[in-house]
Amino acid sequence: MSGLPARADELRSALASSAWFLGVLDDVRAVDPPQWWVGAGVIRDVVWDQRFGRSSGRPDAKDVDVAFFDAGVLTAEYDREIEGRLRARRPDVAWDAKNQASVHLWYPRRFGSAVEPFASVPQAVATWPEYAVCVAVRLSDRGDLQICAPHGLDDLLDGRWRRNPTRVSVEEYERRLARKQPASRWPGVVVVA
Repeated sequence: MSGLPARADELRSALASSAWFLGVLDDVRAVDPPQWWVGAGVIRDVVWDQRFGRSSGRPDAKDVDVAFFDAGVLTAEYDREIEGRLRARRPDVAWDAKNQASVHLWYPRRFGSAVEPFASVPQAVATWPEYAVCVAVRLSDRGDLQICAPHGLDDLLDGRWRRNPTRVSVEEYERRLARKQPASRWPGVVVVA
C-alpha cells in the first residue's frame, strides 16, 4: 500500500480507543484469511459513535465486514468457512467475510449490474457505497495498524455521509440512506443528497 492517507494518526487514535474493535482485529489476524482487511460500516460506526453518537465501547454495528482476497477459490462456501472460523473465536460478533476476488460473481444478482473482477482488496474498498465507509484496516505482523483509504479519511473523520458513485446508483444510495438513518443515529453527521 503506497502512501499514508492524511489524518491516518487521527483514525488510529479513534480505533485504538475501542478495546472491542482491537479485539476484533486480533481475532481476524488469528484466523488470517488471505490478504485480509476489516472495513466499511464497523469502522464508520466506531468513529461516528465516538464523535457524533454515544460511545459505549462497543459500536452498534450490524456486522463486521472482513474483506479478503483469494483468486484461487471463488465460492460462497469459502466465505462461510472463514465466517465459521471467526464465529468460533468470537460468537457474539455478526461476521460478514467476503472474498473480494469473487464479487463479480454475485454482484449482478444482488444489485442488477455486471461488474469487472477486482484485482485486490484496496481496489474493492474504493467502490464501497459511501466515501465514509471506503476505509479498511488491518494489523501488520508487528501489530501496527495499516490503513486502506483510497478516497482519504475526511468524510469518515468529519462525519459526512456522501455517495460513492463508482458503483452505487442514486436509487441504491437513497435506499441505504432511508434504511440506515445516519442523521438520526449520529447527530452532527452531514448527509449529502
